[in-house]
Amino acid sequence: MNSPDGSLGWPEESPFDGIVVTAAAPAVPETHKTQLAIGGRLVIPVGPPRVQELLRIRRTGNDRYIQERHLGVRFVPLVGAGGSA
Repeated sequence: MNSPDGSLGWPEESPFDGIVVTAAAPAVPETHKTQLAIGGRLVIPVGPPRVQELLRIRRTGNDRYIQERHLGVRFVPLVGAGGSA
């Protein structure tokens, strides 16, 4: 049995009002953004391995998002198809 790839989210159960990612991605995975409901929020650390930025992204329309940058953080890398490797 293969383990699920968390970097791809959970498309079968979407849309979500909120998604919290607890590993750092090099960039915001589009799969996570598209799995948000309108008005939903995504919190994710994004950036290089040493220090990332905590982002909050809110979906405001079908193809519209508002991104806010918050503090610097340090998380383990997100691995998988939508992550580092």
